Amino acid sequence: MDNKKLFQEFPATSTQDWKDKIIKDLKGADYDKKLVWKTGEGFNAQPFYRGEDIQELSHTEVLPGEFPYLRGNRLANNQWLVRQDLQVKDLKQSNKKALDIRMKGVDSLGFVFENGYKPNQEDLEKLLNHLRADVLELNFTSENPVEVLQALDGLAKKYNRDLDQIKGSVNYDPLGQLSVSGSFKISEEADMSVLGDLFKAGTHLPNVHRLTVNADVFHNAGSGIVSEMAFALASASQYMQWFADNKYDIDQAAASIRFHFSVGSNYFMEVAKFRALRFLWSKIANAFGISHVEHAKMFIHCSNSTWNKTIYDPYANMLRTTTETMSSLIGGVDSMAVLPFNAVYEDSTEFSERIARNQQLILKGEAHFNEVVDPAAGSYYVENLTDQLIKKAWDLFLEVDELGGYIEALKQGFIQKKIREEADIKNNKIAQRRQSILGTNQFPNINEQLDNIAEEVLGQTDQSSNEYEALPAYRAAQAFENLRYQTDQYSKNNKRPSAWMFTYGNLAMRKARSQFAGNFFGCAGYEVVDNPGFKTLEDGIAAAKKDKPEIIVLCSSDAEYADIAIHVYEALKDSCTIVLAGYPKELMDELKAKGLTNFIHVKSNVLEELKRYQNILGIQ
Repeated sequence: MDNKKLFQEFPATSTQDWKDKIIKDLKGADYDKKLVWKTGEGFNAQPFYRGEDIQELSHTEVLPGEFPYLRGNRLANNQWLVRQDLQVKDLKQSNKKALDIRMKGVDSLGFVFENGYKPNQEDLEKLLNHLRADVLELNFTSENPVEVLQALDGLAKKYNRDLDQIKGSVNYDPLGQLSVSGSFKISEEADMSVLGDLFKAGTHLPNVHRLTVNADVFHNAGSGIVSEMAFALASASQYMQWFADNKYDIDQAAASIRFHFSVGSNYFMEVAKFRALRFLWSKIANAFGISHVEHAKMFIHCSNSTWNKTIYDPYANMLRTTTETMSSLIGGVDSMAVLPFNAVYEDSTEFSERIARNQQLILKGEAHFNEVVDPAAGSYYVENLTDQLIKKAWDLFLEVDELGGYIEALKQGFIQKKIREEADIKNNKIAQRRQSILGTNQFPNINEQLDNIAEEVLGQTDQSSNEYEALPAYRAAQAFENLRYQTDQYSKNNKRPSAWMFTYGNLAMRKARSQFAGNFFGCAGYEVVDNPGFKTLEDGIAAAKKDKPEIIVLCSSDAEYADIAIHVYEALKDSCTIVLAGYPKELMDELKAKGLTNFIHVKSNVLEELKRYQNILGIQ
């Protein structure tokens, strides 16, 4: 009996053979332009990868739970903490809510004290009544993190808890404060000195992180993934340098740092991001001279991006948070807080919080994401993305280091300039619809209107900084949302503007262009009136005069525009704005010469064009 494997009977296919076959199937189209993805992170992603593409990657031999921890901190499973944050307005009510969500699957709580409130030990005792600090992770954001940490230490001793089992964090990040506001809270020296107070206050709580690097400030200011990684690592390195300069134990310093990252919708790139981050941080921590390798582990808390969330069609945010959460969990984060779908424009509700919480619980209890360590390992594609992110982020990290570290780079404007340039590229892609935001710049729900939205939600509040340029958070959808909200407000006292499709001629072309135009003007909140197609131009002209729309869009084929465009334009130009859907290149000069100057097509800057139509219609 022949025991040869089946596929040994077939000749091997080389990478070049595959590429030649693809090029043949492209029938003359450019391989690089059609199939090679220019990622925006400084490298290109190929349309396919093979085993040979990971042979030279050194990190593929690393096992889970081993230095440099690229494959995760855990050896046997992927058990992350399900976290939910609470805004503390009333101690008793917050305690009641915490107990309730604890029973619903949450094993990490984040308490955010509002309006500068500084809780003492008595306040913390009320807040944590019946919550076991040695079983549940506890995280705090307060104006006085030192006193919170001291209070937690006092309560643990009062109730005789095992101090080694107390897990959590305080959210203190003076460099994050500098980044988002443009100045330190008091001064560089005073703000950084608090690190020493926190270090001492947490001496008996080795598993409570006393410092948080809030890398989400970069992501939500519009940065790319490489910049987000490099600047977060540079910030953490600046803290480590402060601890080293002030003679603190470097192992304890490294172990006291927690990282907070946002996760976006670039699915596989985000998976690779978290793997690459752990690798780089372990190398940096090791370079500072740690004695115990486990202190090079990177603790990553993750929350969903606010940058890509929307106020129109908000239920689409649920889809975004689901895929983002999957990316972060596959990437091996240590804790996750899912953003409720309505959190960017109002206080979250019991319903939105339940949906957010259950996304994680389903991924854990039904999809078993907690059972497999680093499921992306061995993927030719993800391993190559990981390797590229390591290289690019490290190069940018070294640039910051050469400038004197994070603080100096920020003072010199290097970090702000880099992020601003990356944000501008993203904004332009969104404006031209080369990057889609479902329900906002593509496929809007034209039946949805909003009544009253706070100015800060739309990004209309003052974003001025103090001593240095700040990194203000914004949402990618804001520019389109502002346009649409203007239309909604205008329509309260006026007729809602309508975009009326003058469909004529070739069936396929008129349908395609009317759908394109309806999608185009729907992004500004206009009423879209589609028509099945007019048998004669006179029928269409008569119907248009009867309906009296503000905008008429000619929808036909390029060949037919030569005969009909000017005729329709001359008949209707005095009563409305005439727009032609398409770009009939050979006719453009003639049409413009006769007064038809409004065109929409796939290369249009949709945002700028819609702003122009708002001005034409007098919508402010």
